[in-house]
Amino acid sequence: MNSFFRIAAIALLLSGCTSANSGSLPYDAWRLGFFAPDYMEVWIETADVIDMQDNVYRRAMSGTAEALTPANNTGNSKGWPAKIGWGKGKYVKNADLPKQIYVRWQSLVEPQTYKMTIDIPESTREIMRKKEKVFCAFDGKVITDYREALVIGLAPGGIAKVWVMGPCLPAIEVTRVKAEIDPRGPYEGQSGGKYDPPSDAPKAYVEKFGIPYGSW
Repeated sequence: MNSFFRIAAIALLLSGCTSANSGSLPYDAWRLGFFAPDYMEVWIETADVIDMQDNVYRRAMSGTAEALTPANNTGNSKGWPAKIGWGKGKYVKNADLPKQIYVRWQSLVEPQTYKMTIDIPESTREIMRKKEKVFCAFDGKVITDYREALVIGLAPGGIAKVWVMGPCLPAIEVTRVKAEIDPRGPYEGQSGGKYDPPSDAPKAYVEKFGIPYGSW
């Protein structure tokens, strides 16, 4: 049993999973989002969260991560984008700020299944609590903004990078993690090792250009 689930099991015994509160949040909820480099299609089996009160939020996010697939192979999958977006995700409601995030996902273009536990340091939570004055083009005025979104990029080879950002505040990189291969394969071994095939555009891109390992 990995460290995430040891903590989760204790939290479940103590709190009955869970009647949470917003704790140290200066806003109603924080957002968890995921994206992948161009064409590097990802399916997230689960993203589970433990917050600062040791409350457990299973499947806080699941499904496809955002990945652009420009027509005619005109995109570029090498490296991370210069401007990070919010990715595809959800707000984690009634939760305190995150302490750990466990993610199990399928990299469909390889194909391979990965798992990891991301430890969120206090320095990251301090950034998420800090309010800043910023000119917001959307509002056309100076506003008070928070970096309330935690965004995770998932790439082939099990590489993950984490940023925090706000609606009008730029992303700040906070950590990089190398996941491990899940030997059970997709869906915790329930599919007999069979992966869903990648979509047509990712498949065509990888057949022509390959996977740029080492660029993330």
